[in-house]
Amino acid sequence: MNPLASETVAAETAAATETTTIAAPTAAVDAEASAPALSLRESFAILAERLDGRLALPGEPGYDTDRLAWNLAVDQRPAAVVVAASVADVARTVRAARELGLAVAPQATGHNAAPLAEGHGLADAILLRTHELRAVEIRPTQRLARVEPGVLWGDVVAAAAPHGLAALAGSSHDVGVVGYTLGGGVSFLGRAHGLAANHVTAVELVTADGEFRRVDAQHDPELFWAVRGGGGDFGVVTALEFGLFEIEQVVAGALFFPIERTEEVLQAWADWTRSVPDTVTSVGRVLRFPPMPELPPFLSGQSFVLVEAVIQEAPERADALLAPLRGLAPAMDTVHPQAPADLLQLHMDPPGPTPGHGDGMMLADLPAEAVRAFVAAVGPDADTALLSAEIRHLGGAFAPSSALEVAADRGLPIPGAVGGLEAEYLVYAVGIAAPETIEGVVASLGRLLARIEPWRASVEYLNFVERQTTGSRFFGDDGRLARLRAIKHAVDPTGTIRSNHPVGR
Repeated sequence: MNPLASETVAAETAAATETTTIAAPTAAVDAEASAPALSLRESFAILAERLDGRLALPGEPGYDTDRLAWNLAVDQRPAAVVVAASVADVARTVRAARELGLAVAPQATGHNAAPLAEGHGLADAILLRTHELRAVEIRPTQRLARVEPGVLWGDVVAAAAPHGLAALAGSSHDVGVVGYTLGGGVSFLGRAHGLAANHVTAVELVTADGEFRRVDAQHDPELFWAVRGGGGDFGVVTALEFGLFEIEQVVAGALFFPIERTEEVLQAWADWTRSVPDTVTSVGRVLRFPPMPELPPFLSGQSFVLVEAVIQEAPERADALLAPLRGLAPAMDTVHPQAPADLLQLHMDPPGPTPGHGDGMMLADLPAEAVRAFVAAVGPDADTALLSAEIRHLGGAFAPSSALEVAADRGLPIPGAVGGLEAEYLVYAVGIAAPETIEGVVASLGRLLARIEPWRASVEYLNFVERQTTGSRFFGDDGRLARLRAIKHAVDPTGTIRSNHPVGR
């Protein structure tokens, strides 16, 4: 967002809190019906008094901290920020927003916030932060986890590991469990087990009427179907329950090669992916490490092409599967037997919030021509400002047909709105969005996506799209989008709940 425009929006919002008048909230007793109309600021003050958590308005202490997204380049400027300290706070905020004619935008970690904030998208909304609700419950005998909305994958992994259990976690410790799962959830264990959303057994949420609901396959099955892959447009999730896996060890790590060998390595990796079993999930990646003192010297300022792999097989079998890639003589080989908990370090994501600009695209296939197009955009001879450009291998249990088979075999609920990904590969690229680099990053990302466009799949993966786009790009034209919109209208006819990727767009 343009900084000057952002300041203007904040000023307009602050002015509105002084001058706008509304009817008293319906939660007040009937005796207050004849009371004078309240200003928006007065109404926010009443809400703040009722909260267990806190509320901040533009210009007040805490507002600029509480509104921050994980991507520090995203400038969120809502009418107010509520940091919930209880499920009751969630319900109070939703009810107040509805009565004030405002939207509510639920957000925990703030990943994938750019589409939400784009075009002053929060100027008429309360940003409802749930990141302080961090309780995790592990039920070992049931192999289930129950998590509150602010829980990170690092929290779940740490709690599950002592029981010999693993989760279909994201690629970084600080990815939020709820947002990741509502959008599908692509894990390093996913080619064997499918999307994380498929293993959700129950969802607790507050809908636009301010009411708490617990939904599962038997209770409100339509809403249960919608939230598993349909995103956060249907209510404010206050807890998820999902399955865990008895996995004591995987063989995982990365093979690093000089960036000059990018095409050779990625062509070999693409060929390799066509024959590996579903127990192998891997990523082909070009990575340019920035010169940072906290990085070891052999990485700081260096550039590589690498293959990340996670293999759910015995070490001997894993070695045999990796032999074709190891035959290319990598400069570094970190692949070794390890606990599933260690996978949170594999992808080497930034350890905390950072300013960035990225986007993704799913590919229907990855022939040699597509690899060459990718390399031309991000390889050793490319004029690029992207730090990381990756291709994730999908297929296996990620495929929609396989998702149905997995559900039937394991006694899981029928998959939800997105039970599988209708593509074979998933591309994501990102660069640092500093004032002196953002123009180059935007141009570099545009060139990459334009070059691989001929192999674009028919739909996109919600969690990797960092721009506003239409619902049809996520849910296709097979009736799912119409069904999602009907559910949205039934539970939220006035559009009180606002997500980063609304189904009505």
